[in-house]
Amino acid sequence: MQKLNDFFSGGGDGEETTDNFLEEGSEGLCALSTTQRMYGFAASLATGLLLMFLSMIVFGIPIKFALLFTFGNVLAIGSTAFLMGPEQQMNMMFDPVRFLATSIYIGCVVVALICALLIHSKILTVLAILCEICALIWYSLSYIPFARRMVSEIMIRLCDTEL
Repeated sequence: MQKLNDFFSGGGDGEETTDNFLEEGSEGLCALSTTQRMYGFAASLATGLLLMFLSMIVFGIPIKFALLFTFGNVLAIGSTAFLMGPEQQMNMMFDPVRFLATSIYIGCVVVALICALLIHSKILTVLAILCEICALIWYSLSYIPFARRMVSEIMIRLCDTEL
């Protein structure tokens, strides 16, 4: 674990460093050691990916699929909060660059859960999940420089009706 800390902090001399990304903001209520953060991240990500994989097995039952897929997505995205802390995670999610993408994603998650749990409509649940997947892709692209602009330009060129 020390080698991982040294790698991310830029040091290699083996002494304890506290200025790396895994230990920033670790004071207060969420004071976890670096090892605990890595375990929490790995467990949350693995559980989220497992739920998303299991959702593919019950794809024929849209309501169960929506529940497993949505909770898997939330766990997978939330797993990064173990690495950087919940406050910084929320700050990054609601950064002005990603505010719209985050809001749409959270709205799609809520709509998918409402369609699955309260309305019990298979068609609406499938539509909500499709919107959730698109919103998740758009949200994820916001972390890659110029990715959303590039995808937008490709989609405009592909869908252009003038030849």
